[in-house]
Amino acid sequence: METKTFSAGKRGDKVRSDCYIELSPAPSGIDIELKSKVSAMYGKTLKTQLQSLCDYFELKNVKVYLEDFGALQPTIAARFEQAVKQMFPETKKEYLPEFHPENLYGTTKDKLRRSRLYLPGNEPKFYPNAGLHKPDGVILDLEDSVAPTEKVSARFLVRNTLRAINFYKAERMVRINQLPMGLEDLNFIVPHNVNVILIPKVESADQIKQVEEKVLELKKKHNLENEVYFMPIIESALGVMKAYEIATASKYNCSLAIGLEDYTADLGTQRTDEGKESIFARSTLINAAKAAGIQPIDTVYSDVSNMEGLRESVIEAKSLGFEGKGCIHPRQIKVIHEAIAPEEKEIEKAKKIVLAFDEATAKGLGVVSLGSKMIDAPVVKRAQNTIKLAILNNLLSENWKELN
Repeated sequence: METKTFSAGKRGDKVRSDCYIELSPAPSGIDIELKSKVSAMYGKTLKTQLQSLCDYFELKNVKVYLEDFGALQPTIAARFEQAVKQMFPETKKEYLPEFHPENLYGTTKDKLRRSRLYLPGNEPKFYPNAGLHKPDGVILDLEDSVAPTEKVSARFLVRNTLRAINFYKAERMVRINQLPMGLEDLNFIVPHNVNVILIPKVESADQIKQVEEKVLELKKKHNLENEVYFMPIIESALGVMKAYEIATASKYNCSLAIGLEDYTADLGTQRTDEGKESIFARSTLINAAKAAGIQPIDTVYSDVSNMEGLRESVIEAKSLGFEGKGCIHPRQIKVIHEAIAPEEKEIEKAKKIVLAFDEATAKGLGVVSLGSKMIDAPVVKRAQNTIKLAILNNLLSENWKELN
């Protein structure tokens, strides 16, 4: 009689930083079989982890087979838990790795979001080094980059990654699936210090309100105090027409992004480098975001080999009013940051405005003026952001006021 097995993970010559696990009933006790190129050095450690996982899930009579391809412990734990919950669907236990000590930071609504790097939620090989490339945000993606058959396993991986992998202060983002599936995704990310939730293919304020309600419910359940912000993504003609409604649907919205691949497909046209087919959508989104007081964020640039094309795309996006752009490869980050950086004349103007603001504040004045012109709060805020960008790009010293 054939023994039923329950498996999770990936195997094959091209797999790296991942593993494949099989669980099956055993006559008695725990039987662990290990296949790994590093078993000579780490075999004992791997078997100890697997035994610990068996103990945690109270497995008594089971055979554990592991093919290891350099997986980190959080990945092994995620794959193991998925297999356990196939074998015993009634199991409610979650095996949660300890939080990395560097992973407990929060974020702010107006944080700079020049670049956000997408990482497929089912590919742990990309996680450990993502923050080293210094994107403003790292997105663990549960939606388009994950095949339907991988959706469940990606949740366990993303959850463990949020807890255990150091992103070096990059904003910790997750793109959930389209609703209603995305609401279930929230159970795997909200309790684990996610900073921003990307909500795909939004076409109504109600979708944002559903996410907000679920997030607040989970925060209350888990006694969480950290802020969780939302970045709705507009990807259809209907979404564009309802952009302002969506942008103002929640006080937790920090940004409004556009996804042009799905948008142009919805129009029945092709996306081009010139972008004439999307100018209405992009302009509408920018105006909606600005009117709502949040950041407009541009789509990704899909040709990872064309750095000059990317640079031109960022410059054009900046000229329209966008404040950031998506990345699908780490090499795009530096180009985006450079292209979105302020020019010298922008920096000089910003310096004058900030100094005028400081002087007015020191004198207790409620009005800021520069020469004969009155400077209102949004202009001051924009100048302060310009200074921040200039410092980040090493175009201005942090102590520029002292040197002025």
